[in-house]
Parts: sequence; structure tokens; C-alpha cells
Amino acid sequence: MTFNHRSLTQIATLGSGALLAGAFAFQYIGGLAPCQLCLWQRWPHAAAILIGAVVLLTGWRPLAWLGALAALATAGIGLFHVGVEQLWWEGLASCTAGSITGISAADLLNPAVDVAAPVRCDAIAWAMFGISMAGWNALLSLGLAGVWVAAALRKD
Repeated sequence: MTFNHRSLTQIATLGSGALLAGAFAFQYIGGLAPCQLCLWQRWPHAAAILIGAVVLLTGWRPLAWLGALAALATAGIGLFHVGVEQLWWEGLASCTAGSITGISAADLLNPAVDVAAPVRCDAIAWAMFGISMAGWNALLSLGLAGVWVAAALRKD
């Protein structure tokens, strides 16, 4: 079965949409608050969805290369995040040191305000088959980058 440029773009766009929807489902349905690196992994997916929509609406194929770049960006952040989780290297100070950045002193001192603990980037909150969410995002995003490249190279 061969896929044309349009169908490959749809697959890549829907793939990023599914990964982003999954991240929100883990957060809002599963109750797993994202760390800073998790949040950063979401932005390139949002960009890929926007790029895919523009390509599908205008038919301008060279934008598929930007979709591949967005998928590679989130895969790169995901791979970095996996390294932080596995303690191969240090992560960001804002998410591995228990930072309370962004919480006001008044909220910290007010017992009526429920202040959640900072989410650590070096702690694996969920894994399947020994692969964390960041790892799955990296693997699946690399696959999506391949789909974007195929869409960019397709001549039909």
C-alpha cells in the first residue's frame, strides 16, 4: 500500500495530536503532573499539528520539512529527558532540585492554599515495558519524523 503526500501529512499530524492528547490524558485523567521537560516536549507536537494543518489546507509541501524538524525536536527533548531519568546526566535545576519557582511566598505561608510538590524530571512517573513516557515520546516522535520526511519527499 502506498501513501501519497496528503495521507502521510495526515498520519504525521494525527500522530502528534494523539501523543499530545495522551500527555493531557495522563495529566488530567491519570493525575500525573508533568515536569518541566514533559511540558517542553509538548510544544513541538503543537507546532507539528499547526504545520500539518497549514500543509493540508494550502498544499505547500516544503513545510513538511518543518514538521520533521518539530518531531525531531520533541524526540531530542525526550531523549534528553530519558537520560535525566536514568541519571546518565544532570537535568535542569528547575526540575531536579525540588524548585518552588513560580510559587509566591504568601501561598507557601498560607495553610489554606494547597501547594503541590514540584515534579521532578529525574523520577519516572509511569513506564510500559520498561520505557518511560519520555522514552515512548522519543521513539514515537522519531517515527513521526520519518513520516514527515516521507511526506516531504513524496512527488505525487
